[in-house]
Amino acid sequence: MAIQARSRRALHWIAFVVLLVAAIGTQTVINGAFERFTPIQEVQWVRSPGLMRRLVLGFNSVAADIYWIRAVQYYGSTKIAKAENKDYGFLFPLLDITTTLDPRFNIAYRFGAILLSEDYPNGPGRPDEAIALLEKGIRESPDKWEYYHDAGFVEYWWRRDARAAADWFLRGSKLPAAPNWLQPLAASVLAEGGDQLAARVLWTQMAQAAEQEWMRQTARTRLQQLDAEAVVGQLQPIVNSFYDKANRFPIGWDEMIRAGLVRGVPLDPTGIPYTLDPVSGAVDVAKDSSLYPLRRGL
Repeated sequence: MAIQARSRRALHWIAFVVLLVAAIGTQTVINGAFERFTPIQEVQWVRSPGLMRRLVLGFNSVAADIYWIRAVQYYGSTKIAKAENKDYGFLFPLLDITTTLDPRFNIAYRFGAILLSEDYPNGPGRPDEAIALLEKGIRESPDKWEYYHDAGFVEYWWRRDARAAADWFLRGSKLPAAPNWLQPLAASVLAEGGDQLAARVLWTQMAQAAEQEWMRQTARTRLQQLDAEAVVGQLQPIVNSFYDKANRFPIGWDEMIRAGLVRGVPLDPTGIPYTLDPVSGAVDVAKDSSLYPLRRGL
């Protein structure tokens, strides 16, 4: 029995060492690829599933975790970069590798789709890649209604395509485990089109039901953006009324306050003052606000 116990402990240590070496080796390869290869060469190199599986020595889940961390770090560092032209070109390949190594990596599909859809400069603005990633998840897990929901979400929020969004919601509602609110949501989206109410229902559901805090926080931010959009919609006619009387736009909020049109400097939901362009009269959230930019086409 003692010999068997020692043998098991030895096997455990061997497995641990192999796992550690594989993780270090994979990270080294990743770092080397980012430093030595041009973007096109890198994408071609890392997107070979057979090569990646051989490199990770069977520890697919560990390698998938590493690539997921790399994807999140890459997105975050690019988002906060001060460069004028931000390049998110590696984000989709990194997410593609992650989900190739671990086809059931739920958060990589769901949160990755949000990252890909984010409008520039906060993201690549690629809802098409977000849909492609979610479709990949559906091929691996066809009974996962959440992927249909998220695809509809991308279509509705970022592409402004209510019909496509409703189609995704309806397809998802037919799955055995789908919640009973998914089918009525499709009807609501079609009826309301671009109305804020439907968007608020979507993000509220996400904030309450999301599995990860990242997704819940994203949903809360989106709800704050909806609040900001509503306030901008209220402030803009007031600013326009100043122009009607003075034949020019106000220099700033102080002039609006003196004119009795607003009681104080209006603040967005994060506590940062809205901007007022004295040339165009446009009201918007400030660029240093976490809510910037608001949705296009407002």
